[in-house]
Amino acid sequence: MEIVLLYSTPLEVGVKAIRTCWQSQDKSDNMGEKDLSLVYRVANKNKHSSTIEHLSYTFYISGISRALLQELARHRMASLSVKSTRYTLKELKEEDPFCTADFDYKGWLTGKIDASGGYYSKRASKYLVWTENNRIDISSVVALENLRIQLKSGISNDIAKYCLPESYKTELTWSINARSLQNFLALRSSKAALWEIRDLANMLYNNLPENHKFLFKDFIYSN
Repeated sequence: MEIVLLYSTPLEVGVKAIRTCWQSQDKSDNMGEKDLSLVYRVANKNKHSSTIEHLSYTFYISGISRALLQELARHRMASLSVKSTRYTLKELKEEDPFCTADFDYKGWLTGKIDASGGYYSKRASKYLVWTENNRIDISSVVALENLRIQLKSGISNDIAKYCLPESYKTELTWSINARSLQNFLALRSSKAALWEIRDLANMLYNNLPENHKFLFKDFIYSN
């Protein structure tokens, strides 16, 4: 998984929004301790967090599974532009087989074949997120090969994509405002969250501008 912060709204915008409510612009200290303390107090302590909806962040996220993408879709106060399977499955169509003709299904069932570190992972890892559960990872490789076969047979991407395993990698541009990001981090950095989205939550926090992190430090669980 990789994350790149593409854009973040300057903190000055949040200060302006907060001071507008009380008409206290004349008390600003030009983003000094007084302004930063005000933002933290209003948004985090007093829970007047609608004022930080004016702060937004845009990330480029790659190497996540479609299972994680489905989890992201539950956060409605965010915008997603996702890699299209309709137009991009052709990259898989031209691959060599991921499972050889003498694929050892017995070895798979008994756990003797290692998907995440063995022969079957060398090219499949380009397309699949590994769970570290060997039987699930091998099942994903088999599903990937089945999908490749369907594409090779001439079935359209729109129909063949119904064979996609949940572990299939995707990428997206994701935008979210600060209030919604606080909520996202509180829910998704928890140990109760899916391991992959928990990793994402921590990476998102780590990629925030250093001078913005004080807004989110109360919402991120330490692992």
